[in-house]
Parts: sequence; C-alpha cells; structure tokens
Amino acid sequence: MLKKITTAAAAVLLAALTACGSGGSGDAGSTGAPKGNDDGKITMGFAQVGAESGWRTANTKSIQEEAAAAGIELKFSDAQQKQENQIKAIRSYIQQKVDVIAFSPVVETGWDAVLLEAKRANIPVILTDRAVDSDDTSLYKTFLGSDFVEEGKKAGEWLKANAAGAKNVVELQGTTGAAPAIDRKKGFEDAIAGTDLKVVATQTGDFTRSGGKQVMEAFLKSVPQIDVVYAHNDDMGLGAIEAIKAAGKVPGKDIKIITVDAVKDGMTALAAGEINFIVECNPLLGKQLMELAKKVVAGEEVPPRVVTEEGTFTVEQAKTELPNRKY
Repeated sequence: MLKKITTAAAAVLLAALTACGSGGSGDAGSTGAPKGNDDGKITMGFAQVGAESGWRTANTKSIQEEAAAAGIELKFSDAQQKQENQIKAIRSYIQQKVDVIAFSPVVETGWDAVLLEAKRANIPVILTDRAVDSDDTSLYKTFLGSDFVEEGKKAGEWLKANAAGAKNVVELQGTTGAAPAIDRKKGFEDAIAGTDLKVVATQTGDFTRSGGKQVMEAFLKSVPQIDVVYAHNDDMGLGAIEAIKAAGKVPGKDIKIITVDAVKDGMTALAAGEINFIVECNPLLGKQLMELAKKVVAGEEVPPRVVTEEGTFTVEQAKTELPNRKY
C-alpha cells in the first residue's frame, strides 16, 4: 500500500510509533490523503466479536460478501468474544498498514490506547454494531449500527401494552460490559418504569443459546413466579425455551418471551407462538460498511453516527415475513 511519506527517516519514525503506540502528539489521522494499493484496491482489517449467535454469523457473512462485491480486500479475524484478541488483531492490521480498520467491540471500554495507535498510523477506524465508551471521538470516524436503547424501549413498550396481569420479569443479559447489553437493559427499564412490571432477576447469558438455557434453568429453580422472559437476543431466548419446556411449562403461554434480533431461528419460534414479540436488529451491515470505508479512505466526511433501519414483529407478522428471511 502506498503511503505518502516525504523521507526515509519519517518512515522509520512512523513505523516505530505504530509498533509501540507511544510518543509524539501529531494528528497523523487528519491528513485525509487518499490511500490504497498500487492497483487502487482498498484493504480493510476487520476484527469480529466471534460467532456466538445466528445474528453474528449473518453479520460476518454480510461483511465478507459485500467486501468481495465492492472490490475491497478483507483481512478478517474472529476474537472469540475476547477483547485481548481484538486488540491483538487491530495491532496486526496497523503493522500490515491496511487502509481502514473496522470492528465490533466486545465491550465498551479499554480501546483508547490501540485506537490512538491506529490514528497515529493514519489508519481510519469504523465502529460497527457496537460503540466504544471514550471521551476522544476523534479516535474513530463513524459508528454504524443499531440504537440499542431504542430496541430495549420497543421491547418494554410492547410488554406494557400486552402485560395482561404479568408482573415478574427475568432478564437474560448479553455479554457483561457490551454496548447492546448495557443499552437494551436501560431502554427496557426506562419503558416499564412506573408500572407494576418489575425485573426480579437478571444475569448474563453471553448472547449464547447455551448460556440462555443455563441461566433460565437457574431462574426456574430460584424465582418463585416468572411471568416474562426478556432476552437481549434470540439465541438466549431460544435457550430459555429449552429450559422452560424441560420444566414442564409452555413457552409463550405460561411464560411470555420477548427477544431482540429477528434471526430466522427466532422468527420460526415466534411464528410458532413460543416467542411472543421480537425487536429487530439488522445484522446485514456489510454494504453500508463498505460504502463508508471507501469514503473515509478517500478522505471524505462521513456522519459520526449511522443508524440502521429496523422494525418489530408479532406472531402474525412473523408468519408472513419468515419465508422471506435472509438470515
């Protein structure tokens, strides 16, 4: 990849800064100089959270397919839900001098140091799906993804309108410290505030089906009365369904279930009445991500926040939508 460096000494200095992530106060990320390979092809380094759910699998497929369609060379890594793996991957991309870095942060905090290294190396960063908690918003160009607080509010608003005497809610949280887990919890709690509905137990299931099943099994033993399950994603909700059935109860009837995502497995359970309501979180971010990547590499201005369009689904709506579901 071509880098516009005026002297050999400057090249050596830049390499040193990239490798150690320290020294210097210059803003190398503000030059806006177009980059790319000799053939004009853009190289993107993408650090994915992992493969913890059907949503994440669809998200990865979308990114890989749209990169190929856009003619962008994609260097992909799977962090297996570990922040240290993502940081290691990002540093590798910096050393490889990719043109742009994109990633979906495992958790919100602890990114400033590595993002500063990318900025000093003049490599723009795009956040996808999840945000970071940093006071320095110059460390990344834009954040593409859902409004997780709004998703939680949609779930809570539906429950308020359809509670039918329900009071006790158990919550299956996503990965501790992850933006969707924090925000979906907040949005839901804000929506049900001032009502008879109460979250009586909450625990992380790490966004996995096995985690959701394990936590729900514990809730069924420890919580005397459960009226509603609010799961931060479909996979945990599907795990909860397994536990509820094993306990001799009927999911969707004896215990209402609300989830977030709307992947095909979740929509199938919704159409069957085992889930009562799903808030959509669209994983197909690949096309928008590639469009943003081309703009930031070219030095063009992009909005600091790009929100994806999403809806909600009831049982009847799921029956209509399911045959057309791509993920």
